[in-house]
Amino acid sequence: MTFTFRPLDPLQDAELLHSWVTHPKAAYWMMQGAHLEDVERAYMEIAADEHHHALLGLRDGEPAFLMEYYDPRHRELVGLYEPLPGDVGMHFLVPATDTPVHGFTRSVITAVMAHLFDDPATSRVVVEPDVSNRAVHALNEAVGFVPEREIQKPEKMALLSFCTREQFLKAAGVPA
Repeated sequence: MTFTFRPLDPLQDAELLHSWVTHPKAAYWMMQGAHLEDVERAYMEIAADEHHHALLGLRDGEPAFLMEYYDPRHRELVGLYEPLPGDVGMHFLVPATDTPVHGFTRSVITAVMAHLFDDPATSRVVVEPDVSNRAVHALNEAVGFVPEREIQKPEKMALLSFCTREQFLKAAGVPA
């Protein structure tokens, strides 16, 4: 599967995003009760933030998933761990579908990681999913993430995990 990425447009994409982030299967996104305006506002804040970015992942030109990346020295993980130069935080969301495609979500996280590591300044990706989100822990492990420890964030107990470029390439089966 081949994916491309484009910057998210908070106003044009809000309706689509709203349907994704409020779906019961997106419970870990923590926007279940959000109104359309809440989604617009949240993504306008991200669009205005030099340390946080949102992209739509496209499959055959059509929106297929959401990707966010951030600088953990300034967002999400400030004071919860000691960031290294080249650390990039990441979130991704594959929307619920009535017609799941086997391996799709793993292809998405692989594409997200490849996109992040396309930037030579990125040396390690950090994630902090909810400790109870077993499905994403398995996906993270499949692309090379290694859990470090549980951390308490304001909104959840999270599993702090890291993936270096080398770990990703090895997990993806790409010679270093």
